[in-house]
Amino acid sequence: MKRTKSSKAWMNQHVNDPYVQLAKQHGYRARSAFKLLEIDAKDKLLKPGMRVVDLGATPGGWAQVAAQKIGASGHVFALDLLDMVGLPNVTFIQGDFTEATVLADLEAKLTGHAVDLVISDMAPNISGIPLADQAKSFYLAELALDFAVKHLKPGGCFLVKVFQGGDFDQYLKTMRSHFKQVQIRKPEASRMQSKEVYVLGKELQA
Repeated sequence: MKRTKSSKAWMNQHVNDPYVQLAKQHGYRARSAFKLLEIDAKDKLLKPGMRVVDLGATPGGWAQVAAQKIGASGHVFALDLLDMVGLPNVTFIQGDFTEATVLADLEAKLTGHAVDLVISDMAPNISGIPLADQAKSFYLAELALDFAVKHLKPGGCFLVKVFQGGDFDQYLKTMRSHFKQVQIRKPEASRMQSKEVYVLGKELQA
């Protein structure tokens, strides 16, 4: 299959991306690891002994960072539609987060314990239709928020990727109804041309 100009441009950008090179140098599975590292350096989200849920985990960049930061006394529960190569101290569930049976499997793995942090780097398969892609993105972000509110400990935190669009202000409003602090993060590793930002909810209100 012949490559299009856009796919060639993406490949060139990817190969020359400094964060792709850094990920290789430091042994991270994906450049996205640096997004979480930067946010954590600022907000101190990851601490030893935490229970963390990572939604949209594959290929494992965020789970890898989280597992390293929380250490052997903590645990990461990672979920994705695509398979992921195993990581130490990470329990992986493969499935579609929008399906009730997959959510039930994740909840069963938590064995009734509340979690300290939910992180979500989920994104829909891009169709190229902006309005449709934004709607799918916010749907996933809303599901992730609902999960976080139900499973976080009081005072827990939630970090989620969203794409700025028409529903963004409403999403922030909903976040503020659940968390004492809501902040927007745009890490340097996030490509400037991308509309993605990360919304951070601190201190879930009981």
